[in-house]
Amino acid sequence: MPSPDYRSLASPLPQRQKTLWKDSSNMDNKLIVQVDGVSHRYTRDWAIRDLNFGIDRSGILGLLGSNGAGKSTFMNIMCGVLYPTEGDVWIDGISIRENALEAKRQIGFLPQQAPLHTELTVDEYLLHCAALRRIAKGEARNAIEAVKEKCGIAHFSSRLIGNLSGGYRQRVGLAQAIIHEPSLVVLDEPTNGLDPNQVLAVRELIREIAEERTVILSTHILSEVEAICDHIKMIELGVIVFEGSIHEFADVVEPHSLVASFGNPPTRELLRSITGITGVEAINDRKLRLDFEGGEETAERLIRASVEEGWRLYEVNLLRSTLEDVFSHLSAQNTANRDAA
Repeated sequence: MPSPDYRSLASPLPQRQKTLWKDSSNMDNKLIVQVDGVSHRYTRDWAIRDLNFGIDRSGILGLLGSNGAGKSTFMNIMCGVLYPTEGDVWIDGISIRENALEAKRQIGFLPQQAPLHTELTVDEYLLHCAALRRIAKGEARNAIEAVKEKCGIAHFSSRLIGNLSGGYRQRVGLAQAIIHEPSLVVLDEPTNGLDPNQVLAVRELIREIAEERTVILSTHILSEVEAICDHIKMIELGVIVFEGSIHEFADVVEPHSLVASFGNPPTRELLRSITGITGVEAINDRKLRLDFEGGEETAERLIRASVEEGWRLYEVNLLRSTLEDVFSHLSAQNTANRDAA
């Protein structure tokens, strides 16, 4: 039976975009992924709307988003699993819309549930994956040995996958994702369900993989992002609400608290009398958390008062917002903007 023509299901595309997609000279060679006007809807509702951005050829990108934000929809489109209603994604200069098979050859994908055949041995499974990736028979054995060594599973070559621990199963999943030496590796919740030691081992393996290719890590575990990602893109309600470095992400919410340590601590009442300080909380006998408003001038007033009153202030640090605070702030802000619109 011939395959259905999924393109007929998509809504008509603007002529301007069609022309752009067919001209590969528009692509930026510094980018491994270029997203051009991508939108997708299920029945009446848009899951993602008019995404436009690029992804650099190096490092680990964290793709964040709440449940239902459109993150999985975008990943499925990028990996050629789902056909977009509008727009296109270019993988290493190849259009996923116009040449899906060739574009997908550049991608290694590990979904949240690794596609393992537990009744096969590690070697049997990787041989199967090599065939699926159209690696020539004469090259398959070398590719399998190289990827087993890379992922630390060479000593399990003859072991049934069903008899491996969760951590080693995940390593086998990573092995199948890179066996064909793709330019881009996409990982969906790669440490989900692993114990702390397994998590650390898989993180280290992801860092090693990223030394040779770009890695996109989709997760809702913010500690994971903080531990291994260089950059972040966050999707909420189908649109990009943040893109930048991990440090820029942490700075989205302006600090409003500081920690001050005193040799001769003042009373809470005296501290509250300083203009700009709105709250005082004791951390220990000499260290206090101070909520403030007004920026640097509040800290300057605190230092001046300490000198004048002999409080012997010897440490003052801004408390940066946690990634959880920033995530919650961006989610709430985008919801408010949508409701206002």
